[in-house]
Amino acid sequence: MQVHGALVQVLGVGVLIRGPSGVGKSETALELVTRGHRLVADDVVQIGHDAGGALVGSAPAVIRHHLEIRGIGILDVPDLFGPGAVLDAGRIELLCQLEHWKAGEEYERVGLTRPQETLAGVELPCVLLPVRPSANMATLIEVAVRDHQRRPAAGSAAERIDARIRTGEIES
Repeated sequence: MQVHGALVQVLGVGVLIRGPSGVGKSETALELVTRGHRLVADDVVQIGHDAGGALVGSAPAVIRHHLEIRGIGILDVPDLFGPGAVLDAGRIELLCQLEHWKAGEEYERVGLTRPQETLAGVELPCVLLPVRPSANMATLIEVAVRDHQRRPAAGSAAERIDARIRTGEIES
Protein backbone atom coordinates (compact mmCIF):
# COMPACT_ATOMS: atom_id res chain seq x y z
CA MET A 1 0.00 0.00 0.00
CA GLN A 2 1.18 3.55 -0.73
CA VAL A 3 -0.11 6.82 0.73
CA HIS A 4 0.62 10.47 0.00
CA GLY A 5 2.37 12.08 2.95
CA ALA A 6 5.58 12.35 4.93
CA LEU A 7 6.85 9.94 7.56
CA VAL A 8 9.14 11.31 10.25
CA GLN A 9 10.45 9.74 13.44
CA VAL A 10 9.85 12.30 16.19
CA LEU A 11 11.19 11.53 19.67
CA GLY A 12 11.29 7.87 18.67
CA VAL A 13 7.65 7.82 17.47
CA GLY A 14 6.80 7.28 13.81
CA VAL A 15 4.50 10.10 12.68
CA LEU A 16 2.71 9.94 9.35
CA ILE A 17 1.89 13.48 8.23
CA ARG A 18 -0.96 13.60 5.74
CA GLY A 19 -3.04 16.28 4.07
CA PRO A 20 -3.92 17.84 0.75
CA SER A 21 -1.29 18.93 -1.75
CA GLY A 22 0.28 22.25 -0.80
CA VAL A 23 -0.76 22.18 2.88
CA GLY A 24 2.85 22.03 4.11
CA LYS A 25 3.66 18.37 4.79
CA SER A 26 7.18 18.50 3.34
CA GLU A 27 7.95 21.87 4.94
CA THR A 28 6.82 20.49 8.30
CA ALA A 29 8.98 17.39 7.81
CA LEU A 30 11.94 19.65 6.94
CA GLU A 31 11.42 21.73 10.09
CA LEU A 32 11.30 18.54 12.16
CA VAL A 33 14.57 17.34 10.57
CA THR A 34 16.23 20.68 11.38
CA ARG A 35 15.23 20.04 15.03
CA GLY A 36 17.06 16.71 15.07
CA HIS A 37 14.24 14.32 14.16
CA ARG A 38 14.61 11.79 11.33
CA LEU A 39 13.04 11.65 7.87
CA VAL A 40 11.79 8.28 6.66
CA ALA A 41 9.80 9.28 3.56
CA ASP A 42 8.43 12.31 1.78
CA ASP A 43 5.63 12.51 -0.78
CA VAL A 44 5.12 8.74 -1.18
CA VAL A 45 5.09 6.43 1.83
CA GLN A 46 5.10 2.70 1.17
CA ILE A 47 3.35 0.86 3.99
CA GLY A 48 3.72 -2.70 5.13
CA HIS A 49 3.57 -4.68 8.37
CA ASP A 50 6.42 -5.94 10.53
CA ALA A 51 6.48 -9.45 12.02
CA GLY A 52 4.34 -8.25 14.95
CA GLY A 53 1.69 -6.67 12.70
CA ALA A 54 2.71 -3.05 13.36
CA LEU A 55 2.76 -0.64 10.43
CA VAL A 56 6.12 0.19 8.89
CA GLY A 57 6.72 2.85 6.27
CA SER A 58 9.51 3.54 3.82
CA ALA A 59 10.17 5.58 0.69
CA PRO A 60 10.50 4.27 -2.85
CA ALA A 61 14.21 3.83 -3.64
CA VAL A 62 14.27 6.60 -6.26
CA ILE A 63 13.21 9.31 -3.76
CA ARG A 64 14.55 7.79 -0.52
CA HIS A 65 16.17 10.38 1.79
CA HIS A 66 14.95 13.31 -0.33
CA LEU A 67 12.48 16.13 0.30
CA GLU A 68 10.78 18.31 -2.29
CA ILE A 69 10.32 21.89 -1.12
CA ARG A 70 8.41 24.28 -3.36
CA GLY A 71 10.59 27.27 -4.25
CA ILE A 72 13.82 25.39 -3.49
CA GLY A 73 13.52 22.04 -5.24
CA ILE A 74 14.62 18.54 -4.31
CA LEU A 75 16.87 18.27 -1.26
CA ASP A 76 19.19 15.39 -0.36
CA VAL A 77 18.65 15.26 3.40
CA PRO A 78 21.82 13.31 4.36
CA ASP A 79 23.95 15.70 2.29
CA LEU A 80 22.47 18.70 4.12
CA PHE A 81 21.93 17.33 7.64
CA GLY A 82 24.11 14.22 7.87
CA PRO A 83 23.38 10.50 7.66
CA GLY A 84 21.73 10.48 11.09
CA ALA A 85 18.90 12.67 9.78
CA VAL A 86 17.28 9.80 7.87
CA LEU A 87 16.00 6.27 8.34
CA ASP A 88 15.39 3.71 5.60
CA ALA A 89 12.18 2.56 7.31
CA GLY A 90 10.21 3.32 10.44
CA ARG A 91 7.11 2.35 12.35
CA ILE A 92 3.91 4.34 11.93
CA GLU A 93 2.42 5.00 15.36
CA LEU A 94 0.62 8.35 15.12
CA LEU A 95 -1.28 10.03 12.28
CA CYS A 96 -1.20 13.82 11.97
CA GLN A 97 -3.68 15.12 9.43
CA LEU A 98 -2.96 18.67 8.27
CA GLU A 99 -5.78 20.66 6.73
CA HIS A 100 -6.14 24.26 5.67
CA TRP A 101 -7.79 26.32 8.43
CA LYS A 102 -11.54 26.66 7.85
CA ALA A 103 -13.20 29.63 9.53
CA GLY A 104 -16.17 28.48 11.57
CA GLU A 105 -14.97 24.86 11.71
CA GLU A 106 -14.98 23.22 15.13
CA TYR A 107 -11.57 21.81 16.01
CA GLU A 108 -10.67 19.71 19.05
CA ARG A 109 -9.91 21.92 22.01
CA VAL A 110 -10.01 19.61 25.03
CA GLY A 111 -8.46 16.33 23.87
CA LEU A 112 -10.30 14.12 26.32
CA THR A 113 -10.08 11.22 23.88
CA ARG A 114 -7.91 10.73 20.83
CA PRO A 115 -9.77 9.80 17.64
CA GLN A 116 -8.64 6.58 15.97
CA GLU A 117 -8.26 5.87 12.29
CA THR A 118 -7.68 2.55 10.56
CA LEU A 119 -4.75 2.38 8.15
CA ALA A 120 -3.88 -0.91 6.43
CA GLY A 121 -5.98 -2.76 9.00
CA VAL A 122 -4.30 -1.16 12.04
CA GLU A 123 -6.04 1.33 14.37
CA LEU A 124 -3.89 4.38 15.06
CA PRO A 125 -4.43 7.56 17.06
CA CYS A 126 -5.09 10.53 14.79
CA VAL A 127 -4.66 14.26 15.39
CA LEU A 128 -6.27 16.82 13.06
CA LEU A 129 -4.17 19.99 12.88
CA PRO A 130 -5.53 23.09 11.14
CA VAL A 131 -2.80 25.00 9.30
CA ARG A 132 -2.90 28.76 9.88
CA PRO A 133 -0.31 31.44 9.10
CA SER A 134 0.56 31.78 12.80
CA ALA A 135 0.79 28.04 13.51
CA ASN A 136 4.11 26.23 13.77
CA MET A 137 3.18 22.74 12.62
CA ALA A 138 6.50 21.17 13.69
CA THR A 139 5.99 22.39 17.26
CA LEU A 140 2.40 21.12 17.26
CA ILE A 141 3.53 17.70 16.02
CA GLU A 142 6.29 17.51 18.66
CA VAL A 143 3.70 18.31 21.35
CA ALA A 144 1.25 15.76 19.88
CA VAL A 145 4.01 13.13 20.09
CA ARG A 146 4.84 14.04 23.71
CA ASP A 147 1.13 13.82 24.57
CA HIS A 148 0.88 10.49 22.70
CA GLN A 149 3.79 9.11 24.73
CA ARG A 150 2.32 10.29 28.05
CA ARG A 151 -1.28 9.11 27.61
CA PRO A 152 -0.76 5.37 28.26
CA ALA A 153 0.76 6.03 31.70
CA ALA A 154 -1.09 9.14 32.83
CA GLY A 155 -4.14 9.57 30.58
CA SER A 156 -4.87 12.86 28.86
CA ALA A 157 -4.44 16.19 30.62
CA ALA A 158 -8.19 16.72 30.17
CA GLU A 159 -8.92 13.43 31.98
CA ARG A 160 -6.68 14.47 34.87
CA ILE A 161 -8.39 17.87 35.17
CA ASP A 162 -11.82 16.22 34.97
CA ALA A 163 -10.85 13.79 37.75
CA ARG A 164 -9.62 16.65 39.95
CA ILE A 165 -12.92 18.50 39.48
CA ARG A 166 -15.01 15.36 40.17
CA THR A 167 -13.12 14.57 43.39
CA GLY A 168 -13.43 18.16 44.57
CA GLU A 169 -9.66 18.68 44.55
CA ILE A 170 -10.29 21.84 42.53
CA GLU A 171 -13.45 23.83 41.92
CA SER A 172 -14.87 24.02 38.41
